[in-house]
Amino acid sequence: MGLMIVSWTAMAGMVVTALAMVLTPGPNMIYLVSRSIGQGRTAGLISLAGTGVGFVAYLTLANLGLAVVFVAVPWLFMGFKAAGALYLGYLAFQALRPGGRGLFETTDLPRDSNAKLFRMGLVTNLLNPKAAIMYLALIPQFIDPARGHTAAQGFLLGGVQITVSMLVNAAIVVAAGAVAALIARRPEWAVWQRRITGTLLGAVALLLAREVPQRARI
Repeated sequence: MGLMIVSWTAMAGMVVTALAMVLTPGPNMIYLVSRSIGQGRTAGLISLAGTGVGFVAYLTLANLGLAVVFVAVPWLFMGFKAAGALYLGYLAFQALRPGGRGLFETTDLPRDSNAKLFRMGLVTNLLNPKAAIMYLALIPQFIDPARGHTAAQGFLLGGVQITVSMLVNAAIVVAAGAVAALIARRPEWAVWQRRITGTLLGAVALLLAREVPQRARI
């Protein structure tokens, strides 16, 4: 036990924190659920794989200290947040615009390729730089310098967060996929699904837009 890089207490704390993060609805969850409902659970899981790669990229940047650039260059951080807000706003517009094709329509929905699903899952995560800031602000709280190998501790704790996030999101995606068959039998539900999804996307876009002026802090 003495050879463990991190303590059991730190591991448990990271698990609880990761659960709190993943169960709080955000851009990633909304996109994954919408893809799963619109194109099926396989599409949702492929998108989730792209999201996972985004987490790994941010974890690597955070542990290498490169994400500190968001703190040193405030306008860059604000630019990333603005891009994320605009992207979600565009998705909301596509879902809500009168007479337009529903972005998440379960009938006659153009099938995105696996590559595009993966890419969009990755982009959705990368356009949410709060992930990088969370790693910078969160993981150091569970690192014990006395144990040494601080970078290894950071990667291990980050791996715990990613594992918890992927498992919970996968369960949500699989459950959401079952809704597609139900909506297919009741076309009128698709209209409400589109309105609800568009409204949720718009709400998240507004929340992110409010945070754009805020500077990054470690």
